Amino acid sequence: MATIGGAGALTVALCTSACAPGGYIYAGVEYAQECYCGKAIRNNEAGTNIEDRNMVCNGNATEYCDGPNRLNVYSARQAAPQTPDNWSPIGCYTDNVGARTLTNRQFPAGDMTTELCLAACKSAGYVYAGTEYGGECYCGNSFANGGGPAPDGNAGCNMACNGNSQEICGGPDRLTVYQYASGSATTVSIAAPTATIATSTTSAVSGPSGLPSGWSYQGCWVDNAFGRIMANGQNDNNQLTIESCISTCSDLGYSVAGLQYSVQCFCDNFLRNAATKAPESDCNMACSGNSGEKCGAGGRMSVYSNATLQVFPVPAVQKTNLTGSWTYAGCLRDDAQTRALPYQIILKNNNTANNCISQCSAFGYNAGGMEYGIECYCGDTSDVANVGATFVSESECQFACSGNITTICGGGRRLSYYTWTGTPLTQWNYASGNAAGAYQFLIGGVIIPLVTQPARNGKVTFLEKYGTGAPNTTGAYELDVAQLDNFTAAWRPMHVKTDIFCSSSLTLPDKVGRQINVGGWALDSTYGIRLYWPDGSPGVWGKNDWQEDVSTVKLQAGRWYPTSMIMANGSILVVGGEEGSNGAPTPSLEILPPAGPLVFCDWLLRTDPNNLYPFLAVLPSGGVFVAYYNEARILDEVTFETTKVLPNIPGAVNNFLAGRTYPMEGTAVLLPQSAPYTEPLQIFICGGSTPYQGIALDNCVTISPEVSDAQWTLERMPSKRVLVCMTALPDGTYLILNGGQQGFGGFGLCTEPNHNAVLYDPSKPLNNRFTVMANTTVDRLYHSEAVLMDDGRVLVSGSDPEDDRFLQEYRVEVFVPPYLMGNSTRPTVNMAESQKDWAYGQEYTFTTPDSISKVSLLGATASTHGNSMGQRTIFPAFTCNGMTCVVEAPPNAHVCPPGWFQMFALSQAGTPSMAIWVRIGGDPAGLGNWPSAPGFDAPGV
Repeated sequence: MATIGGAGALTVALCTSACAPGGYIYAGVEYAQECYCGKAIRNNEAGTNIEDRNMVCNGNATEYCDGPNRLNVYSARQAAPQTPDNWSPIGCYTDNVGARTLTNRQFPAGDMTTELCLAACKSAGYVYAGTEYGGECYCGNSFANGGGPAPDGNAGCNMACNGNSQEICGGPDRLTVYQYASGSATTVSIAAPTATIATSTTSAVSGPSGLPSGWSYQGCWVDNAFGRIMANGQNDNNQLTIESCISTCSDLGYSVAGLQYSVQCFCDNFLRNAATKAPESDCNMACSGNSGEKCGAGGRMSVYSNATLQVFPVPAVQKTNLTGSWTYAGCLRDDAQTRALPYQIILKNNNTANNCISQCSAFGYNAGGMEYGIECYCGDTSDVANVGATFVSESECQFACSGNITTICGGGRRLSYYTWTGTPLTQWNYASGNAAGAYQFLIGGVIIPLVTQPARNGKVTFLEKYGTGAPNTTGAYELDVAQLDNFTAAWRPMHVKTDIFCSSSLTLPDKVGRQINVGGWALDSTYGIRLYWPDGSPGVWGKNDWQEDVSTVKLQAGRWYPTSMIMANGSILVVGGEEGSNGAPTPSLEILPPAGPLVFCDWLLRTDPNNLYPFLAVLPSGGVFVAYYNEARILDEVTFETTKVLPNIPGAVNNFLAGRTYPMEGTAVLLPQSAPYTEPLQIFICGGSTPYQGIALDNCVTISPEVSDAQWTLERMPSKRVLVCMTALPDGTYLILNGGQQGFGGFGLCTEPNHNAVLYDPSKPLNNRFTVMANTTVDRLYHSEAVLMDDGRVLVSGSDPEDDRFLQEYRVEVFVPPYLMGNSTRPTVNMAESQKDWAYGQEYTFTTPDSISKVSLLGATASTHGNSMGQRTIFPAFTCNGMTCVVEAPPNAHVCPPGWFQMFALSQAGTPSMAIWVRIGGDPAGLGNWPSAPGFDAPGV
C-alpha cells in the first residue's frame, strides 16, 4: 500500500492511516519501507518472537517496521476475547519501558494470548493483567508511574497477540488491560475518606433529554480514586451511546449505568468506593456512537440511574459484631493449588463475614475466610499451618463483599481470615495402649461377603454375591468361631439359589430366630425370599440350609438395594430399591407375610437413585422413621401415609445436596434407650458423600424425630468417611470403622481407604464424644461389614472394590474394644432356658457371682452397605441381690419391637459377659407359621 512520503518516510502511523480508508482492519509493516493491508490473517500465519524484529522504520528510527519475511501487524478493530470467568476488559492504557504501569512481568509458557496472560496474573495473585506489544504480559494490584487510560482511546492497542491473531495484545507503549472481579486497586495516593454511615444518596442533576423511561442523569463522577465506582464493565463499544449503555444495563437487571472514555459502559446497582462528584466539564469526551452525547472521560464516569442513587463508602474489614466467638486474624495469602482452607462456598449475592464464618462454625470448623468478594472458605487452623500460608498487607484484601458492599471479603488470592477463639467447637480424644483397642486377624475367608449376620446358634452367616469372588463357591457359608484352628471345619458351606447381590437381611422374631434375606440383583433374584433356620452349636455343624423357591414365595415387587425391618406388630416391612440390574426405581413398600397391595411412595420416586438402603426405625410413640438420601420423615404404621416431614439432613459445609444413603453411603444406628424410657429416641447417622465430586463427609448428625420442632444436631468426626460401618457395643458406645475418604458406593468408585477406628460415646458432652482408636492395615471399601459377636468383639469383613488399586478382601478381622483389653475379667452369667423368652413388662432372672454395673440388650443385626438392619440398644431396669439378678423387660413393642436380642451383663469395670440370646415380645404376626409352602420348614409359633 502506497503511503504519504513514499517508502523512505514509512512509519507505523502512515501505514495504518493508509489502510483505514479502504475498510481494512489489519495493517502490517515490513522491511523498514513496506506497508500491507488486509481484512484477515491468511495462509495460517501466526505470531513469532519479538526478538525477530530487527529493522526500524525508514521514517521513524524509534519504531520497528519488522524485517525480512516478518510483519509488524496492527489492527483497527476492538477485541472482545472470551476472557476467563470474572475477568473484564477495562481498556487501552499507557505504558513506558522505563516506568511500567503494571510493574510485575510474567512469562507464560507458549506464544502469548489474552488467556495465558490472565491465567498467569490470576495464579500470581494479581487483579490487573495487561498485554503489550503482541507478546508481553504484565500484572499488578495497582497502576503505577502515572499510567492510565490512553488519551487516544484504543487506537494504540492495535497489535495482534503472537499466539492468537484474532486477539489484541496491546501495542507500542500500550497495554490492553483486564480487571479480575471487583478488584479495587488505586492509582492515587490521597487518603480514602472514612464513612460513619452505610450509604449516601444523591439527587439527579440536569442532563440529556430523551432518556429511556424512568432513567435520569446523575452527574459526572470521579472513578478509580479508591477503586472502581462501578463493578460490571462491558466490552468496549465503538458505537456506544447513552441509550445503548442504559439498554444494556437495564437488560442485565441493573439500575445504574455509567459511561467512560467514549467507548466504555459499566453497570451496577449503586456507586462504590466513596465515589465523589466531579465538575460536569470533566466529562467531556463524545460518545463513540453519537458525537452529540458525552460519555465521561479518562477517570470520569457519566452516571445514569432509574432509582435513587446510593453511594457506598470504601469497604472496611468487619472486626466487630461478629457471630459467635470469631475474631479477625488478618489478610492471608492463598493459592489455588494448595488452598489455605479446603471447603469452598460460592455466595454470589450474600457473602459477608458473618454469613461465611457462621456456616463454618455450624459444621465444626474453627477457621473461615472470604476471597474475591464472592467466595467463602471453611476449614481448620491446622489446614492453614499445614500449607504454610502467610499473612500479607491488609491493602491486598480489598474486594467488597457481595452481600455487604461496605465490608471487605478478601482479594485476588487473598483471604480475609477469621478464627474461632472461644470454647473449642470440637474436641476429639486420642486413645493409646489398651484404651485404643486393637485390630486382630481372625481367619482367612472363603468368600467376600455382601451380608454378615450373627445367629443365635453362636455362629455368623456370610452371604456372597455371584460373579466377582472365588470360583466354585456355594454363595453362602456359616463361620463357626469355635473352630478357628481348623479352617475347613470353621466354614460350613451353605447354598442359595439366586443372586443375593444388594439384598437385605433380618433375624425373625419366631421362636427359632430364623434369618431372612430378600431381594437381589436381577430377574428372579430381585423377588427372592430366602430363609435359614439356624441349627448346630459352637464346634458342631448344623444341617439346615437356606430355603428358597421364587415360584411359590416371593416379593410383590422386584427389589435391588431394599431395606427390611420388623414392625411393632411383628410383620416385616420392606422398603424401596430398584427393579434390578441398575434398573428403574421401585418406589414402594410392602409387608411380609404378604398383606395388602404395594404402597406407592412419591418421596422414593423423587429421590431415586440416591435413596437406596434407606434407614428405618420403629418409634416409641408409634410410627416408622425413614431416612433416605438427605431427607427424613415419619410414616403412619398402618396406612404408611406421611405424618411428619422432618428437616433435611445436613450434609457438607459447602454442599447441602450431600447424601447419607447409598450410593452416597453413610451409616446409621439408634442411640441407647434406657429405662424408664422417658427420653425421646435419637437417630444417629454418620458419613456419606457429596454428589458428583464424591467428597466424603466428616460429620455425624442426630435427631429426636418425635419431639416437636425436631432439628438435626451436627458433630464433626475426626476424619471423612463414605462406605462406612457402625456397630453398637454392649456398653452403649458405637464403633465407627471401614470405608474411604473419597467417592461413592459401587465398584471402583471409592479411594483413600480409612484405616482408623473411632469410638462414639453418647454419654459424653456434645462435641467431645469421638475417640480416635487403633488402626488396621486392611482396606475395607465397597461391600465391607461389621457385626457384634457374642464375645463382645466386632467381626470385620469384606471389601470388593473391583479395581486394580485395591484388593478383594477375604481376610476376616476382629476389633477388640478397650473393655476386653489387658487383664479384663468377664462376668459369668447363667440363665435358665425358661427365662429366655420375654413378655413385655415382665421380670426375668439370671445368676452371677460377679458385681454387675448394667445390663444391655443388643438387637440381632445384619450388616450390609452401612445399614445394620435390626440394630437397637436398650438398657433395661435390673436389680441384683446376692447372686441373683432380676431384669425387667421393655414395656411395649414400640419401645422394643419383637425380636431376638443379645443380652450382656457388664462388670463394674465395664467388661461384658458372653451374650445370652433372649427373645422379647414373642411372634405377634405369626411368622413362625410362614411360609406355608413346599420346600420351606416353618417352626410354628
